Amino acid sequence: MKPRYILLLLAFALFSCAEEKTEVAVTNPEDYNKYLATDNQTTHTNAMAERDFWNNKLSVDTTGVGSLGPLAGAYSTLFETTGNAKNLYKAEELYKKAIENSAHNKDAYVRGLARNYISQHRFKDAETILEKSYNGISNKKATRLMLFDVYMELGKYAEAQEMLEKIKNMSDYNYLIRQAKWNDYKGDLDGAINFLEKARDIADSRKSRPLQLWTYTNLGDYYGHAGRIKDAYNQYIKALNIQPDNAYALKGIAWITYSAEKDTAEAVRILDSISTHHDVPDYLLLRSEMAEFEGDTQASNQYADQFLEKINAGDYGAMYNAYLIEAYASSNPEKALQIANTEVENRATPEAYHLLALAQLKNGDKEKALTTIKNHVKGKTHEPMALYHTALVYKANDMPEAVKPIKEELMEASFELGPIMHKKIQAL
Repeated sequence: MKPRYILLLLAFALFSCAEEKTEVAVTNPEDYNKYLATDNQTTHTNAMAERDFWNNKLSVDTTGVGSLGPLAGAYSTLFETTGNAKNLYKAEELYKKAIENSAHNKDAYVRGLARNYISQHRFKDAETILEKSYNGISNKKATRLMLFDVYMELGKYAEAQEMLEKIKNMSDYNYLIRQAKWNDYKGDLDGAINFLEKARDIADSRKSRPLQLWTYTNLGDYYGHAGRIKDAYNQYIKALNIQPDNAYALKGIAWITYSAEKDTAEAVRILDSISTHHDVPDYLLLRSEMAEFEGDTQASNQYADQFLEKINAGDYGAMYNAYLIEAYASSNPEKALQIANTEVENRATPEAYHLLALAQLKNGDKEKALTTIKNHVKGKTHEPMALYHTALVYKANDMPEAVKPIKEELMEASFELGPIMHKKIQAL
């Protein structure tokens, strides 16, 4: 859940919702009300049935090799539908057992395990097993696709580009979505959208529900980044037409109602529906931000505290490190710095380094923060939060001329960043 647009923010009221009401009309509850029913959990129900079926097959098969992969897949889906990390760890256990017991097709199980590690943010572990598989007997193309994904997560962009060149095929869905990711990394959002739209056309022509679902939700995000809010909304609705209980699409609509329409009550109504079955910490962050937007500092603080409590109780590993760095940056800067150093060690990306710079800044080391920005962030990412933290570091180091162009660029990302961040950017 890679929720690029949900931000941890300081708990103080900057302005009231009434002052910021807008005439922007994008959503229509009639489009999605039917998807808000709390008993609308078909995907979860089907995954439970799959889990039980393959568990029963496994109990009567002493080797169980043929059942381990599908059973792991069922647990992976349960993680996606519930957010409960225990399902992810159970899938990991099953993939490892399948690799150990299988005489053939080991590399397919390796890729399954690598996907699991990616979900856990254990990117180096994914890299290790994929490279070993790639150098042995394996499906080279499928492994290259995953190696590209992992290299991008690790900040190994030269290696990622090499893999991308090896899989280049303009009629291949899997290539197109990765080329879109590469273009986005390079700052070419229009190009990224173009490639994703080509991938969507392929998914539609095949009538492949999984491919359509993935493409629609990701296009929704990309359209949002480009300020094409109505197009983003339409993609989320298309995704819900395919999978009525898709939490990611509903969360996207909730963000639109809040960020574009300034209708926090409607956003909360949507979140209430999602949280009944997909109970993840992310939603508490969004609730905290919306409470701050409404001027309710006490509620904002309470949601932020609940987020931290949920992380500590949920055994999420490194999955929420980025959020935690921002959460602790002001309240516990030493802890934020500790987590940021760990995150950089795990994945040396510009996205990790800008959080390290933030933690360094909050610990009073503005010079070291500036060095981090210059060496590892400047010109290496176009992510709005990376730009914002860069501007904070520049401002702390008395560099107003460096802040000015960043501020102008960030003002164009108001929807993606949300109204609270919009006010913070104005104050740069």
